[in-house]
Amino acid sequence: MTQRLFALLVLLVVLAACGGAPAAVAPTSAPAAAPTAVPTEPAAAPTEPAAAPEADAFPVTIAHKYGSTTIEAPPERIVTVGLTEQDALLALGITPVGTTEWFGGYPGAIWPWAQDKLSGEAPVVVGDASAVNFEQIAALKPDLILALYSGLTKEQYDLLSQIAPTVAQPAEYVDYGIPWQELTRTVGLAVGKAAEAEALVADVEARLEQVRAEHPEFEGATALVATPYEGIWVYGPEDVRGRFLTSLGFVLPEGLAEITGNEFGGNLSMERVDLLDVDVIVWLDADEAQGPLGGPVYASLPVHTEGREVFLDSYDDPLGGATSFVSVLSLPFLLDGLVPQLAAAIDGDPATAASAAP
Repeated sequence: MTQRLFALLVLLVVLAACGGAPAAVAPTSAPAAAPTAVPTEPAAAPTEPAAAPEADAFPVTIAHKYGSTTIEAPPERIVTVGLTEQDALLALGITPVGTTEWFGGYPGAIWPWAQDKLSGEAPVVVGDASAVNFEQIAALKPDLILALYSGLTKEQYDLLSQIAPTVAQPAEYVDYGIPWQELTRTVGLAVGKAAEAEALVADVEARLEQVRAEHPEFEGATALVATPYEGIWVYGPEDVRGRFLTSLGFVLPEGLAEITGNEFGGNLSMERVDLLDVDVIVWLDADEAQGPLGGPVYASLPVHTEGREVFLDSYDDPLGGATSFVSVLSLPFLLDGLVPQLAAAIDGDPATAASAAP
């Protein structure tokens, strides 16, 4: 049994006890173990000082799944319980004091695309996607806790709120389903930098529109992100990966929403493997498949025989990680690396296959 699969099994046991959705699949197919929560060497200071919070930005009240939270003053010690909020904070010139490890094992849970935004010491990692470490969080004495890209329960929210004002995931999206734009704007509101956050969102959306214009072949083509978890796990229209594809002009296959329902994704039965026969498919961590990838029927589908596949590794390749992270900082990195592969795969010419199967 690989270390990744062992970590996944442990995580599923924990989640089953809590009655939660498989957070292992919310992030990717199987998160790695969290690194020891020890600060790293100080990173280089940014060349420009971070902008101050906007005038009259506080107090601010933010609604979420479990009610609303009022932040009375600019927070100075922020802990992220959600799995991607650190990127939005760093983009706004704020280094959190604590972060939650999703996967990757980078110091402070800060991926390469965001590391040049660090100021001072890297954050302390206070836990991983399998559980909330209340003791470590309390030890950091935060004045704000963010849990936007999360599956936080009401009980966990109540406990965190006793430590510091806590902003949970929004009620209008599924758990682990907040769009990157909404996450960035909410973080901006929480730290008094709403206008700066809006400008960051606009810049990345302009880049997405540019890519869409440069690749008319993406418009209306079907696409899907999948991973070999309990057979085949597909990411749906309520997931950041699915939304990333549609932001480039792709459409998700008909019938996908019926499988994923009110969740970010779902398991595809072997009777519905035909749903994988799209114009281009992105496989995350295909080497974790037990047996032939996608099952025996998949091997005969044109998406496979014509090489319209992109294979990414979430653990050893930052590009694979960025495909699941989908943040204001990871998206430019993702566009640079993944768009050429999508373009190579969608042409249907095996000679221009984007990447070799694992």
